[in-house]
Amino acid sequence: MSEPVGKKLKTNVPLCKAHCVLVGSKAKQNFPTAVEEGLCGVSTSVMEFAYRLEALAKIFEQDDLPLSRVAAFFHQESSREQAQAEAMLQYMSDRGGQYCNKVIQKPGTEQVCALLPSLELMLGQWKEEMAIMVGLCQLAHEHEDPHTISVVKRHFLNPVVSKIKLLGDLLTNARRVGCTNDSTGGFGEYLIDQLYKELS
Repeated sequence: MSEPVGKKLKTNVPLCKAHCVLVGSKAKQNFPTAVEEGLCGVSTSVMEFAYRLEALAKIFEQDDLPLSRVAAFFHQESSREQAQAEAMLQYMSDRGGQYCNKVIQKPGTEQVCALLPSLELMLGQWKEEMAIMVGLCQLAHEHEDPHTISVVKRHFLNPVVSKIKLLGDLLTNARRVGCTNDSTGGFGEYLIDQLYKELS
C-alpha cells in the first residue's frame, strides 16, 4: 500500500538547509532538489564520522594507552568513511548536484579514555549512519529517484551492515576478556590488541 499523496515521511536525514542549487546545469536530469539536499547533508555527516574515528585512533596512540593495532583499526575505518564521503560527493557531482562547504563539528571524544567506551561510541555512530542511509533511501523513494535508492543501498548501506556485525562481535569479545570503562586498562585491552587480526 502506497503512502497518501499529502503525507510526509518522517526522516532523520540531515538535510542541508543552506543548500545552493546549481540552476541550469545540463548534467542535472531527474535529480530532485530534496534528494540533492539530503546527499549534501549526509556526506557532511559521514565526514564528521570519519573525523570522530580519527580522533579515537589518536587516543590509542598516546603513551598511557598504547594499543597500536586498535589505533590502526580506527585509522583504517576513518579512511574508509572518508572514501565513502568522497564517493557520495562524486555521485552527487555526476548527477549534476553541488556540495556546500560546511564546518565539520568537533568529534565529541573528549571523555573517551578506554577501549570499551570507544567501541560503544563507534557502534552507536554506525547505527546512526545506517538509520541516515535508510532515511535517505526513503527520501529518494518519496521523490521518485530509483537511481539514488540503488546507489545508496549498494555502495553505502550494505557496507554499514557488515561493519555493525563486525563491531558487535568485537564489542562482545572485549566485554568477555574483561575490558573496562575507565582508563586503568588491563589484560583485556592487551588481548584485544594482540588478537585484532583474528577478531576482524
